[in-house]
Amino acid sequence: MLRLEPRPAPSRLMSLLSPLLALAATVVIGVALFALLGKDPARGLGMFFVEPFRGAYAVSELCVKATPLMLIGLGLAVCYRANVWNIGAEGQFVLGAIAATGVALRATPDTGHWIVVSILLAGVAGGMAWAAIVAFLRERANANEILVSLMLVYVAVQLLNYLVYGTWKDPEGYNFPQTITFLDATKIPRLFTGLRVNIGFVLALLSVGAFWLYLFRAFGGFRMQVGGLAAAAARYAGFSSRRALWTALLVSGGMSGLAGALEVAGPVGQLTPYVPAGYGFAAIIVAFVGRLHPVGILFSSLLMSLFYIGGELAQSRLGLPKSLTGVFQGLLLFSLLASDTLIHYRVRWRPAHPAHPATAAKGPAA
Repeated sequence: MLRLEPRPAPSRLMSLLSPLLALAATVVIGVALFALLGKDPARGLGMFFVEPFRGAYAVSELCVKATPLMLIGLGLAVCYRANVWNIGAEGQFVLGAIAATGVALRATPDTGHWIVVSILLAGVAGGMAWAAIVAFLRERANANEILVSLMLVYVAVQLLNYLVYGTWKDPEGYNFPQTITFLDATKIPRLFTGLRVNIGFVLALLSVGAFWLYLFRAFGGFRMQVGGLAAAAARYAGFSSRRALWTALLVSGGMSGLAGALEVAGPVGQLTPYVPAGYGFAAIIVAFVGRLHPVGILFSSLLMSLFYIGGELAQSRLGLPKSLTGVFQGLLLFSLLASDTLIHYRVRWRPAHPAHPATAAKGPAA
């Protein structure tokens, strides 16, 4: 029989291999899923792992999808390392998009490209303000940040609907719930002509390096993690758990808000009810698959963007439901949770009916 035995110490090797095992398990289950749906498994997997790399435009779209996942995942990694469970990054993403739109709508034909900086800063401020509500209620009322941040997502979505269906609705938009298309001066500059990838992807890559320095080479990052994980030890060392809470949530909210600003002023070009695309929730998986490490988040965000693009291709070319994207995301998460068991436990083979010690001592009959 196969049994799990506790390891004397957590396995560092399995900590590194666990995401790869989870990905392999996701692929195997995906093959079975395509077969059950009556589709060619090879073609189905090709939609997820081959097509997104075919051509410059496909790679560009991969980077477009990975940008918000990477930014939000980095902010969530800071929160989770500080033992602050922010589940409401989606709401902070929406508030960042709303705040950025508020600045973009004030632009005129004479406005210069400098307004892009103001749009991005407004997005950061919007996300931080929404996260500050969570920090305030956690500090003052000891409210659970998981519930508060999650409930605020729905408040943010309702605020978005109020604006696009009412105050900010385009009067010449044929009654569609959307704002006017942003002026060219307010749009995020693209990296290449004819491709949608913009400077947001560069900002995301720079953020990976900045967060690595902050978390592992800066005293402030160490202080924040200690303040969140061991409040008593932090107080003894003169660190503030309150500062850790506020720092983690404000950083996470700011990164989510930045992602929202880049989304509306980049590939979308206006505010619509469809801006909440689930990036805030998917980034939770990105953060944990990336082991809460900035470099790991870089690769896991690219992997998750494969699922987004693969789901869209499977819907258009194979006639499968769009929800297949969420299915693969869920499979990856549950496979990771199962694989993480091997970090603290190892598999041992034991006989189902071991011989009795006395019988084994006698040996074979003469």
